[in-house]
Amino acid sequence: MPLQNRVNPEGALIAIEARGTFMGNRGIIHDPQTKQLLKRRWQHQAWICCVLSFKDFQHPIMGRSAYTELFFLDEATALSAGHRPCAYCRRNDFNAFKSAWMAGRYEDPGRFVSAPAIDRQLHRERVTRVREQVRFFARWTALPDGTMVMYEGGPMLLWCSQLYLWSAQGYAAARARPNEGEVQVLTPRSIVAALRAGYSPVVHDSLRTGG
Repeated sequence: MPLQNRVNPEGALIAIEARGTFMGNRGIIHDPQTKQLLKRRWQHQAWICCVLSFKDFQHPIMGRSAYTELFFLDEATALSAGHRPCAYCRRNDFNAFKSAWMAGRYEDPGRFVSAPAIDRQLHRERVTRVREQVRFFARWTALPDGTMVMYEGGPMLLWCSQLYLWSAQGYAAARARPNEGEVQVLTPRSIVAALRAGYSPVVHDSLRTGG
């Protein structure tokens, strides 16, 4: 039976066989004896997105470790759920994300902002006190590539001016993005601003193979 440790674009934890291309965590949110999730869905505000393998570190999934291993289809999915690049195993990506995040939020992108400050802001933008995803509406034409939206009943990724329906196994074939009106956005506001400022997330190979 698959573990409930796969994250979808809405930030929910689901149980499926496919693992994904990135790992991350929100702290310890499982029981190592049963490998079942606890009631809490995060232990701290540093929700991160990591590489699957780093320096040959190995430990049992959902075992007695310092965190609960979560998995994402790709980085665009992790960003939609409110996770940011890990500053340890993905230092270059974190630095690029931080620069874009600051450029998207501040008139002076050179000001110092700590990782905990980014995490606090992201936490306000990604989840409510009753554990519901924070969403907002924006005009289609204002959204950059890498943004995840809720459209026609499902999460879709905006990429190269096309829309791709998300699934746990990959993205469906492209369809044209509307050029008028508004849409409900899943990706947190400041991450959308970072995407607009130039941060480019890693996306699943299904986008390159036509879905």
